[in-house]
Amino acid sequence: MSTPRFLDLPPGVTPQKIETPQGTFAVLEALPVSGVVERWPALLTPGLTGSKEDFIAVLMTLAQSGRRVVAIDLRGQYETPGPDDPGAYTCAALGADVDLLAQGIGEGDPVHLVGHSFGGLVAREAVIDGRTRFASFTLMGSGPGAIEGRRARNGRKIMEEIPALGLEHVWHSRFEPEALAGDVSDEILAFLHKRLLTNSPTGLSCMAEQVLTMHDRTDELRQIEVPTLVLYGEHDDGWPPEAQSEMAARLGAECVVVPGAAHSPAVEAPETTAAALVRFWNAAETHYLDTRSNTM
Repeated sequence: MSTPRFLDLPPGVTPQKIETPQGTFAVLEALPVSGVVERWPALLTPGLTGSKEDFIAVLMTLAQSGRRVVAIDLRGQYETPGPDDPGAYTCAALGADVDLLAQGIGEGDPVHLVGHSFGGLVAREAVIDGRTRFASFTLMGSGPGAIEGRRARNGRKIMEEIPALGLEHVWHSRFEPEALAGDVSDEILAFLHKRLLTNSPTGLSCMAEQVLTMHDRTDELRQIEVPTLVLYGEHDDGWPPEAQSEMAARLGAECVVVPGAAHSPAVEAPETTAAALVRFWNAAETHYLDTRSNTM
């Protein structure tokens, strides 16, 4: 579990609600301080026990590249409500939500899509289903299939303990000790507690099952002609770095390893992460426009 670097919102970043046919989604929207939007927008999708706040440290830098940048809470996650229906929390169902959000945010323009960890599996569904035209796709600390190692063990415990013992038990037995070991501030500790308990128990348990059982869709993703970036921390303890590197090779994707970072580069190395995303987005837009002009 990584924690946001800070909770105060930087200039140009505001909480918003986005209405879709599937319901209302809580988001953080970042705009250039100048107010001038010159480039295509971006949509950021968080991981299993995360939220839109996990992107706070990169939002202002990303927006200053001339974009509207929107970080979301998935359905049933923190400030976005969700139903008790387990079917609402499959990667396919959540990916359909991402499609709707991207179509609304883009307003006719392609959208840069970023998925962190479990959010990468969800965002991948949106790319593969072909309903939305994406400018680019970034898998951040996300692998080809089911998560592995320590985080897989934690996911199994979450899946088993939430239905039987509840979110408060999971907080005291797992999340609180990890946060205290990380020496987080009282403010962040209170935020993490509130965030976990505000999640849909059904949603969190079902999402944990998804991240533990997701099959490899790398070959399907490769068939989609969208510029793809695989970005991960050199010490990632979710999907092994070598598995992510191999996935990038199979995709023919660009691969960026963030020095010093673990599973959450946007929190642990925000400036390096933001710079890599902006460079990749700019290159994807230039390539798209060059290709379009050559076919006209």
